[in-house]
Amino acid sequence: MDGQDEDLVDIDPHDPGDGTLPVFRWRQAGPGLATRRQLRDMGMRPGGQEPVARIECRGGKRFAWLYRIDLAKPKRPMTLAKEAALDKAMAKRQTCGTCGRRYYHCIPLKTLGSCLECYDGTPADPTSYIAPPAKHLLAA
Repeated sequence: MDGQDEDLVDIDPHDPGDGTLPVFRWRQAGPGLATRRQLRDMGMRPGGQEPVARIECRGGKRFAWLYRIDLAKPKRPMTLAKEAALDKAMAKRQTCGTCGRRYYHCIPLKTLGSCLECYDGTPADPTSYIAPPAKHLLAA
């Protein structure tokens, strides 16, 4: 064994030993780990577990927490009450306070205060809104 091999140390990336979480570069995370978005695509959620690692991209400027897939739990199903609450919140963001139309997209209430037609006269496509009184958009 030569002198160069004496300086090499075998390190487990999943157990840093100093209390910090391991950091992986983009697309370098080990098997069995996933981000929140990846868990969501699998129909799962972290389920209260703490992150076990971190993945970084763009030179460390962007990062995401990694969770163990085997400890993840299934997503909670959407209930009618949750759907009604989400629809009520979206109605606030999609309804013009001036004309009362509910659009299928969020309107710029913070910057303009109303839809484009009420703000500067730009005609709205009739297929892009529900005429007043706006109805709910619940799936169920």
